[in-house]
This record gives sequence, structure tokens and C-alpha cells, in this order.
Amino acid sequence: MSEQPLGSVTQGSLSEGLEVRLHPDVSVEEMRVGKFLVVQGMRSRFFCLLTDVSLGTSSPRILANPPSFEDSFMRDVLAGSGTFGTVELSPMLMFTPTSDNPFNGNGNGEKNGNGKSNLASFEAQSSEEVELLPVKTIPAHFSQVFEASERDFRMVFGWEDDPTRKNFAIGQPLDMDVPICINLDRFVERSNGVFGKSGTGKSFLTRLLISGIIRKQAAVNLMFDMHSEYGWEAMQEGKQVSTVKGLRQLFPGQVEIYTLDPDSTKRRGVRDAQELYLSHNQIEIEDIRLIGHELGISEASLDNANILYAEFGPSWITQLLTMNNEDIKEFCQEKQGHAGSIMSLQRKLMRLDSLKYLKTVCAHDYIDQLLKSLDAGKHVVVEFGSQSNMLSYMLATNMITRRIHGNYVKKAEYFLQTKKIEDRPRQLVITIEEAHRFLDSKIVHQTIFGTIAREMRKYFVTLLIVDQRPSGIDNEVMSQVGTRITCLLNDEKDIEAIFTGVSGAGSLRSVLAKLDSKQQALVLGHAVPMPVVIRTRAYDQKFYAEIGAIDWSELSDEEVFAAAIAAKADLGF
Repeated sequence: MSEQPLGSVTQGSLSEGLEVRLHPDVSVEEMRVGKFLVVQGMRSRFFCLLTDVSLGTSSPRILANPPSFEDSFMRDVLAGSGTFGTVELSPMLMFTPTSDNPFNGNGNGEKNGNGKSNLASFEAQSSEEVELLPVKTIPAHFSQVFEASERDFRMVFGWEDDPTRKNFAIGQPLDMDVPICINLDRFVERSNGVFGKSGTGKSFLTRLLISGIIRKQAAVNLMFDMHSEYGWEAMQEGKQVSTVKGLRQLFPGQVEIYTLDPDSTKRRGVRDAQELYLSHNQIEIEDIRLIGHELGISEASLDNANILYAEFGPSWITQLLTMNNEDIKEFCQEKQGHAGSIMSLQRKLMRLDSLKYLKTVCAHDYIDQLLKSLDAGKHVVVEFGSQSNMLSYMLATNMITRRIHGNYVKKAEYFLQTKKIEDRPRQLVITIEEAHRFLDSKIVHQTIFGTIAREMRKYFVTLLIVDQRPSGIDNEVMSQVGTRITCLLNDEKDIEAIFTGVSGAGSLRSVLAKLDSKQQALVLGHAVPMPVVIRTRAYDQKFYAEIGAIDWSELSDEEVFAAAIAAKADLGF
């Protein structure tokens, strides 16, 4: 790190942050929101996020009679004394030496007792000799401010090749080429979210995160792929028509694709995908409640659905669809149901016949087959193909997730009973898109997704929610989201929702509002030691080479397929 200071701390507080006056030779235009700076105090060094930039003057008379644009001499005379730039810093972490020989001096780069400047004394400390602490104080007046160095970032965010932690580089700071890593062990143990308005790259960011989880073996993934973007290749946004590789291509033998629309999957050139069908007797009242808005089902009809379920059990829908009006009236007389509500429910449920994957009876239990894939450590992508409307997506996703969660509850309880490490369930991350549809405050307490979001790590199942409308997600659920990776948002309600349950969110709002529309994100929460603005890692040929065991850049589609088959055979499947 350069020892040239950028400015001096002039005032501030722990709650409001620090105000820094820039030195005359530092251009205010070089200071950008989201930049990282460090403040050298007498004992500690403060790692700070730049949250605002402003211009100041020493006298109002200068503003009353400003020099003309042509008078460069007067502007140079005033620069640094009469006019100056200021920045607002939000201290995030403190570097404090653990030895008994702390930094000496006044923080301005003067010599300490060992003949070294404070900055040089800090650089001489090893990572083990410096403790990373939450900010509970602030530096003194006129403490000097410096650019954050690569060593600073390494001490805060670690490195991807750290053998002691499952770190994954998700991007870089806005003005440096140094990786910003998230701790995947901490990431998967809580539910997390990827947010941003349409077109900001949420899907690419989600693919990055899941690739890291697979590569580092942090968890097993189940992805409900609404738009068929994760499993096999997907279109890349831009003027030129190009594609990016899917997870099955990057990790052959480790990722399996299940499809609810086999014809659509085959047309896209996806090979070796497994069919997935669901049946009427697997649908429960909870599933119907979730899609009640899509079908236009009233609460009265749902109450009568409970009467039908109590009488017929799992076959209640099959029985209802075969009943005529006289059968319904006779049933209502015996069971005290409401004939009008049941007839209305029957008409609405007939729309389910349009779902290709839904059958009256299935001879094979496809969900059990999917569960066996997850138990074997495989990562599963469920493709919807042409069945990607909200009714179809919400019904299938809820049915499958409810069954999987029940299975994991049993396994977790068995593990608590035996306390044997071999009985510990694999950590499971379930990825859902359009998450606000599942986690709306009106229904969240009655759906399996609300249960998973609230239970967090209790049963080894967490969510990765991908959404462009975080304001539509229940506040209690948002407060439980461990790590939030947020691209650009414009709606004030959505921005407010991102900071639900986050202390000191005021300074971060301006940072989020100033993000670029592409390849930038604010990362905060459980998996990172402090909030950070990043340029997200590119999902390109370089990434393919770094993340996978095979150099995909030189392979044709036929070679990709052959490599996938070979990798699958090597793993004994």
C-alpha cells in the first residue's frame, strides 16, 4: 500500500461515521461511493467503506463570489485551503495488534519507538498478530486515511486457497484486482438471497454461487430451474447471440437434470435428463393454498377441501374430479360441506389437467428417486421447460420441497438420537426463483418455504432465494436471511426490505442506490465479515477453466457429452 495519505479525519461519531477532509493533491473525482479506505489510528487501524462524497469551503464568501472558469490561477490558489473535498466513511472493522507492543505515535506516519512509522509497524505485523474486531470506537482527530491494500483485503476476506476455510471468490472491489471471498460453510448454514431488478444478472450470480458450493463441496444443491438456465447451456444477454455453460457441463457426473417437460428438454439438446412426473394423490391442502391465488380459489373452498381430505385421504382430488353435482350434494348432506364451494373448487382444479407432468396416478415414485440422488451427493436441477408458468412452478416446487423437508426432518432427528457423524444429513440448499410468491406474508406461515426459512440450520435444509421484489417477502423471513447479495434496485420499498434486521443500514442505502446496472452487487451478512461492494466475477471461459476439472474451452458439444458420461462412469453411477 502506498504510504501517501489521502486525507485527515476532521470529525465524526461511532453512529454517524467519519468525515474526512481530502489533502490538496487528492482529486475528489477519484473518490467513489463503495471504495474501501483505511484510517490509521494510534492503536488500531479502521477498515472503512466510503459512503458519500461532498465539496466544502472555508468561507461562504467564496461561494458568494466564485472565481470564473477561465481564472485557473485563482482556482489553484483556493484549492486545498479555501475549497476542498470531503468524504464520509463508515468504519466496518478494526485491526488491533494482539502483542503488547501496539502502534506508537500519533497516527500521522511519524516515527514510533522502533524508528518505524505507524503504517510500517502495521505492515510488519503478521496476520496472527493482528485481531479483527467489530468497531466499538473511532480514531482520533487528524488520523490519516489511506487506500486499502491487498493485505487489508486478505486479512478481512481471506483467500480462495485457504486450506482452513471453504472460501469462494465471488468478485473484486470496485477499484482493485484482489478477490473478495465468501465463507461457504457459513453461507450454506443459513438461508440466503440474491436480489436485484430484472436484467441485473441475478441468474449469472446464482450460477456462480452454486458452482462454488459444488466445487468446494460445501453442500448438496436442489435447483428449481424455472427458465431452464442452470442445468444446461443458457442464452447470454447482449447484442450477439451466445450461450454460457450450465452446471451439468461444468460438473459432469456431479449434476443431474430432472425434467418436467421431456420434449422441451430434448429440443434444447439436453441429453441424459431424467423424467419427473407427479400425481394427484401427492397433492395436499398446503399445495392448493399456495396456488390458490393463481387458481382463484376462495378460503371457503379451501375449508371444504379439508372436509374432502378428511374423508378420502390422499385420493381426495381424484375423487372430487369424478363426482357429479348430485354426488357433491349428497356428500355435503352427510359431511356438512358447502355444495357451492366444492363445485367451485372442482371447476378450478380442472385447470391442473393442463400440466403435462401431473398424472392421476404414477406407477413410479419420482420424488423418491430425486431424494436418492441427493442422498448420493448429486446436485439436482429440476427443469420446467414449457411448464414454467407460475401455477406450474409453484405447485411442483412446493410438492417436491414439502416431501424433501419431511425426509430431512426424519434424518435430522435420527442423527440427534444416534449422534454418529455418519448419520449426519448432507447440508441441502434449495434454490427457488420468484421467491416472493412463496414467502408472501399472507401465506408464508402455512407453506413449507416459510418453515424452512424460519428453522434455518435446524434440519440441515436452507433456501437460496432469487427475487426482484424483496419487498414482497415477509419481514420475519427477510430478517432471517443470513447473507444478502443485492444487485441494483430502484424501488424504495425493495431497498428498505434489503436492510430489514440490519443495523447501521443508513449509510449502505446510498451505496446500494449507486450500483451499476450490470455486474455490481452489495454483499452483506453472515458469510462475509462486513458489507462489501463488488464487481461480480465474470461467468466466462476463464471461470470455466478455474472452477471445473476439465478445460471446456476447447471441447465440442459431442466431447462435452462424452466427458460427462466418462465422469459419471468414474464415480460408479
